[in-house]
Amino acid sequence: MTATRLALVGIGKIARDQHIPALAASDAFELAATVSRSGGIDGVENFETLEALLAARPDIDTISFCTPPQVRYAGARAALDAGRHVMLEKPPGASLSEVHALQALAQDKGLSLFATWHSRQAASVPAAKAWLADKTVRSVRIQWKEDVRVWHPGQQWIWQAGGLGIFDPTINAFSILTEILPVPVHVTCAELHFPTNCETPIAGEIRMDGPSGPLVTAEIDFLFEGDALWRLAVETDAGTLTLDKGGAVMTVDGATHGGGDKDDAAIHGEYDGLYARFADLLAHRASEVDLRPMVLVADAFTLGKRIDAAEFIDPTLQES
Repeated sequence: MTATRLALVGIGKIARDQHIPALAASDAFELAATVSRSGGIDGVENFETLEALLAARPDIDTISFCTPPQVRYAGARAALDAGRHVMLEKPPGASLSEVHALQALAQDKGLSLFATWHSRQAASVPAAKAWLADKTVRSVRIQWKEDVRVWHPGQQWIWQAGGLGIFDPTINAFSILTEILPVPVHVTCAELHFPTNCETPIAGEIRMDGPSGPLVTAEIDFLFEGDALWRLAVETDAGTLTLDKGGAVMTVDGATHGGGDKDDAAIHGEYDGLYARFADLLAHRASEVDLRPMVLVADAFTLGKRIDAAEFIDPTLQES
């Protein structure tokens, strides 16, 4: 089978940490080009602009975008207009309306559009979904806490409007939540803590209701020191299911289930799974755009009470 030539747009931390290794391991794709003003990777042709890539490489019909969400729409639209299939890093855009527009354009042109949620590919997420399918969910507690200085060092875009702040990682929790719960949920209230020098929140508390009333509480924090805490605990009529380490490890009443390694906190295989799914979508000329996680974030912003927090100073941006 001939590998599909793919271009990667935006060669930042997530591209180097996850996309490039996943593509190197894939039999379905060949990384044929990159787009980056700050330089690409050894052995792969790099272009400074997407326009230059589209003009010079008509043989590349598939493009994966890893740029910050605020600038992704224009590039994705240009790629679709040029007849290229598109994969989007999460979140798929800076607003719901622009992703809806991309979805409509892809459909009109008969192209594949894949809005990815990498945490749904975590090792124990399918097992959690299967276990919960016939259970009555009584409550859900989300704890999603990490250190932005470790996971997003020097990334100023995350503090600018459209960058989501703490919701950039929290949307991973919401992507798991909407995948595994057997009932729908919606945000009812939130308290969001905004540093006085930032346009996006650094911490917060969110509550959601299910069909029968209050169901989900979420505690989120971007200044959490030590090992990241990425956990969902779901209390049911048959026991408490806990997904830990971002969905890698599943326990039920303390007993380990599913496919995760309790001693391994790293993200393994999630992006391999995404590119395998993208290959399947391309083979069927299909798209996958599930915006439920992004709806929860948007509603948290809409309903959230703003609370001023101390200025955030990123030490990686300070002069030595």
